[in-house]
Amino acid sequence: FQWSSPPEAIERFKSQEIWFPPPQFYEFCRLCNFSSLRELQKFSSARALEGCECWMPVMLSAPDGFIQLLPGDELYPEDPDYTGEKKTIMSTDKKVDDLMKEGGTFHRIVIKDVNNLAVYVNIQAKYKHINPLMMKCDNSDYNSRL
Repeated sequence: FQWSSPPEAIERFKSQEIWFPPPQFYEFCRLCNFSSLRELQKFSSARALEGCECWMPVMLSAPDGFIQLLPGDELYPEDPDYTGEKKTIMSTDKKVDDLMKEGGTFHRIVIKDVNNLAVYVNIQAKYKHINPLMMKCDNSDYNSRL
């Protein structure tokens, strides 16, 4: 076990010293908004009674990677498969970079390989939540759309 701040954990992930799955990468990017545990606690206490929503990431397979679509993303389905019973697999012939350049409303995690993730969010978080800082593990640049 090793204690790391969220930015340190992300750097260790980028350098492939450690690995964590996309949902944890997303949460580490959210935690990067807070400079101290006290600041996080203050935010959490103030936001606690606002509510929350059920999220189910929807995987979109592309020839060169995957995109985990989250609620609010323009590609997120109207009726996501919350139980896995439908076994719906979304796929496209477009490359991830093309999907990102064509898109406008993002709430997604782009996965090019196990240690190459990027979080892109330009929607307003619900229930007074805070969006993750947009971090990526490669040199792609979609800032013109964000």
